[in-house]
Amino acid sequence: MKAYVFPGQGAQFVGMGKDLYDNSAEAKELFEKANEILGFRITDLMFEGTPEDLKQTKVTQPAIFLHSVILAKVNGDDFKPEMVAGHSLGEFSALVANKSLSFEDGLVLVSKRAMAMQAACEAEPSTMAAIIGMDDEVVEKICAEIDEVVVPANYNTKGQIVISGSMQGIDIAVEKLTEAGARRAIKLPVGGAFHSPLMMPAKEELEKAINETKFSVPICPVYQNVTAKASSAPEEIKQNLVLQLTAPVKWTQIMQNMIAEGAGSFTEVGPGKVLQGLVKKIDRKFPTSSL
Repeated sequence: MKAYVFPGQGAQFVGMGKDLYDNSAEAKELFEKANEILGFRITDLMFEGTPEDLKQTKVTQPAIFLHSVILAKVNGDDFKPEMVAGHSLGEFSALVANKSLSFEDGLVLVSKRAMAMQAACEAEPSTMAAIIGMDDEVVEKICAEIDEVVVPANYNTKGQIVISGSMQGIDIAVEKLTEAGARRAIKLPVGGAFHSPLMMPAKEELEKAINETKFSVPICPVYQNVTAKASSAPEEIKQNLVLQLTAPVKWTQIMQNMIAEGAGSFTEVGPGKVLQGLVKKIDRKFPTSSL
């Protein structure tokens, strides 16, 4: 079976999507529609902005979403997913790709999510750190022993987990995990503690927007971040999308489940090749590619 995977925040780069805009009338139309929906020319920031412009959560998330979904749409009949998954924000791209969400509704939700997350980040300074070369269980145990907010946020691949929490919580965790034998414990240049309890204010705002949005029965299952399992029921998909903001991304488990349930190859749809790299770390024998 053909699996398509969609990247999340961090995959952005200046110039992303410009080739699509210049070479496809359909892509150009969709990008211009996005400018209209968002109320600002996101294409200017994507094509000619600075890395700083693109790093703002309210810009990053819709930019990556647009690059991914427009790339899938311009592939037309050649794009026939049999299973999809998206890393964090990428789950929204996956849900447009499998026709759970319309392009317009997906973009509005991503924009609202980004704004709400940015507001939560500004309300309480927080951050994330990558922990490399340590068993998940050890990372979980050490985080649980710290009095500050600090939790596992992304299970990216075996021996690579990202933690999320308050500034002080992450500093303590980095020190304790390094002492406990982590090969590397690196603070990440991100705006806040995504996929942690500190995103609760954003979750409440997003829940209202999701509940007001029409979700359809998809053409193929989506493997969701919160459960790592295949979902096709619109109500279940909506519920898991809401929970995603404060719960960890179970990417390792998603890949393992997709492989166990018949994935024969993985195609990354969007900027970068991060997810292809993670597939290779989970199981080297699987063919990967980009759209």
